[in-house]
Order: sequence, then structure tokens, then C-alpha cells
Amino acid sequence: MITRDQISSNRRWVVKIGSALLTGDGKGLDQVALASWVEQMANWVAQGKELILVSSGAVAEGMSRMGWSQRPDTIHGLQAAAAIGQMGLVQSYEACFQKHGLHTAQVLLTHDDLTNRRRYLNARSTLRTLLELGVVPVVNENDTVANDELRFGDNDTLAAMVANLVEADLLLLLTDQDGLFDSDPRSNPNAKLISKSQVDNPELDEFAGDSCTGLGRGGMVTKLRAARLAARSGTATVIAPGAGKRVLTRIAAGEEIGTLLVSSQEPEAARKRWLAGHLQVQGKLTLDAGAVKVLRSSGRSLLAVGVKAIDGSFVRGEVVSCVDEHGREVARGLVNYNAQEARCIMGKPSSAIHEILGYVDEDELIHRDNLVLV
Repeated sequence: MITRDQISSNRRWVVKIGSALLTGDGKGLDQVALASWVEQMANWVAQGKELILVSSGAVAEGMSRMGWSQRPDTIHGLQAAAAIGQMGLVQSYEACFQKHGLHTAQVLLTHDDLTNRRRYLNARSTLRTLLELGVVPVVNENDTVANDELRFGDNDTLAAMVANLVEADLLLLLTDQDGLFDSDPRSNPNAKLISKSQVDNPELDEFAGDSCTGLGRGGMVTKLRAARLAARSGTATVIAPGAGKRVLTRIAAGEEIGTLLVSSQEPEAARKRWLAGHLQVQGKLTLDAGAVKVLRSSGRSLLAVGVKAIDGSFVRGEVVSCVDEHGREVARGLVNYNAQEARCIMGKPSSAIHEILGYVDEDELIHRDNLVLV
């Protein structure tokens, strides 16, 4: 279970910044605050760490640019506002990060991208590659085309799903509140901040309340829900006041700011359980004795060279069962190649994949992070 002092040793953060913070409650992008957050995030990356930014604010910035005082009440109006505002949002982040010698990459996702297994793997591979390149991905919901996501979604949930996707150590939700309180501090001056709690504590449901702003779609309810979603893969969550002075730097140093919500499960076990909930087998891989031994004893990825036979018809990102030569199931996981491709490369070393297929999606047939022993 993570403590405040251990946050500084985290390798990978997902940081989400809300609309009210970014736009000064609808007055347009707060460039001073944005530059400060970027500086702190750049300092984190400069320490050899990795960071993905999930940013709200596109609709609010679009409203500001168009001079609208009220959030549009039609889907097409919201989509238009998001499209207009996204330009200013991305331009601002890119300009600020470049001052610190960092490149950014815009990644627009819908919730469906992270629940469809094939697109899940595609998104995961892209984000992993960007992090390996030292680029900061700036993620937002693809509001301009996704009706259901725009109407019912929120970026707190999206940030949690991204945290699951990249196995983040910490999800940091910056908000216009000081954290989660035991009652509403706006109406109760004696409300107490919850500094730390297990995320599955049922009392937290009584403390969370809806958003009171017309700009964002989230409140403490969505933040608590996001923290619980992130905890499925072992990610801890901090809900913190984004307007606080150098809040990211202080959190990284272990200072007690906001609310820390932790999982009662170890990260690896939690992620495996999360993956296991997605498993509906679409095919079967028969492994040789060497591959079975490696999976069971070393916890390594499954390579094509260890596969002797393939049954079924599956596509990239679907779940397959891995069995030994006697038909006993060993593991299940998300496969990186479709059935036809897998048959072409089975029994072959990873170095031969490009020559056989003409391309390489992944060196592994199933990556260890997407593999569950049974």
C-alpha cells in the first residue's frame, strides 16, 4: 500500500486537470496557471520519470473563444465548442512544454477505444512508444465525434482508464477543491479533509457530492469512481487542489496535500484481476514445454517461438487460451497478432517477424502485462 513518502519513487504518473481550473471558471485559458503546471510536470520528466496529461477544458475554451456565457445544450453545439477550444488547448500546452525542451503529442480517445480489445492494444502501444521517446502525451476525450461519451462521459473516468492502460503508479486528479471532505465544506465550516483512505471504504460514498460548476462534468462522485477504477490495476489516486502553490512538486516530495486513495491490493495482483474480468477466449495456443516453464516460473511474455499449434479465429487484442501439449490450460491473455499472422510466425524467433510479415507490431505474441496465469 503506497504512502506519501513513496510517491517520489513512482515511475509513471497520469495527471488530470479539470475545466474550472484551466479556464478560470470560464474566462478562457489561464495561461499563468497552465505554464506553472507544465513547468512542474517538466521537472518530473527531467528526473527520468514518465507522465501522461489528461486535460479537460476544450468545451470551456471554445465557449470563451465564441463569447458564449452558457454551456451549449445540444450535442452539436457541444461538439462545435470542443472542436474550437481544442485548438487553443493544444497550442498552449505545446508552447509551454517546448520552453522546457519537451515535445507533446495529442491523443484523442473515446471510452470505447479503451474497452475494445484491439483498439486498447493499439492505444497502449502508441502511448508506450510516446513515453519511450520522452514525449508527453496530452489526452482528451474525442468530444467532437462521440455523442454518448460527450453526454455521459467525464475526463476523470477517462484518466482512470488511461492509468489502467499504461499501468500508472499514480493518478493525480487536480480540481478546484482541496480534496475529499467528510461533509460539504461549502456549507459546513467544520468539515474535515480526508487525508488518506482505502479507496473501497464505503463511507466515502456518503462524503462525495456532485459538481457545482456548469463547465465541467465531474465532481467528487466521478473522482471517487475514477479512483476505484484506477485501483483495479493497482494505481493509487491523489485528489488535490490544482490552484495550490507548486502543488505537483510538493506532492512529488511527499507533502500531505489533498486526499490519497489507495488500493488494498498489490498492483500486480490488482491488474491481473482487472484483466481477468475481460477474458472471453476466442482461440487457443498450444505451447511447447519450454514456453510453459518460462510462463509459470519467470513471469515473462509469450514469444511466438514457443507456440506449436493455433486453433480458432481471433483478431489482435482478443483473448486466447494458452495450453500445454496435453491440453491443460496454463494462461490467458490479449494477443498482439491475429490468427493468420500468428500461424505464420509460430515457432519462429521474434527477430524473424519482420521478414515473415513485413512489419512488427510487437516482439511478443502476448506481453506479460496482458497475460494471466490460470
